[in-house]
Amino acid sequence: MKLTDVWGETKRLQLKKISFDNFNEIAEIMRGSNVQKIWGYYFSDCDVHQWIEKCQKFYEQYNTGYFLAEEKSTNKIVGQIGLMPDVINGTVHYEIGYILKEKYEHNGYATEGAAFMVDYALNKLQLEEVIFEIRPINQKSINVAKRLGAIQMDSFVKNVKGKDMEHWIFVLREYNKNS
Repeated sequence: MKLTDVWGETKRLQLKKISFDNFNEIAEIMRGSNVQKIWGYYFSDCDVHQWIEKCQKFYEQYNTGYFLAEEKSTNKIVGQIGLMPDVINGTVHYEIGYILKEKYEHNGYATEGAAFMVDYALNKLQLEEVIFEIRPINQKSINVAKRLGAIQMDSFVKNVKGKDMEHWIFVLREYNKNS
């Protein structure tokens, strides 16, 4: 990819816009056993296609969304990191998200990428807060949110492919990237 394809950078990661050329990488990420367990379904080719379309729409509308997280030292795709709007109970929130390939978990990539997105949202976009929308069974994501200083404030039920799924909402209103 060209340098202009880089949307953002952390110490170890380059965040790049997702395109249909990345279909196989996105499919691998979204079809991981942890994603299937937490999301409650298998991502078909059609689901992956719709995911990529959704990411591209967010880029056009908000200049944000989920981005490929590429390790700078190896050029390997480790997962996706995102900031995107979501409507919960009629209110628009900006949500931080991270989905890693399982072989790259426990290396700090989710925390590093999420910290970048939090800093971007609160300090560059001047948003008042960001949220982390997490299923209660997803302890790894809960740990990332807490590590960054987010506090569980609420919960809601989201219907995903016909299934009602409880989600906890963690809120973060202040973040100092140097702390």
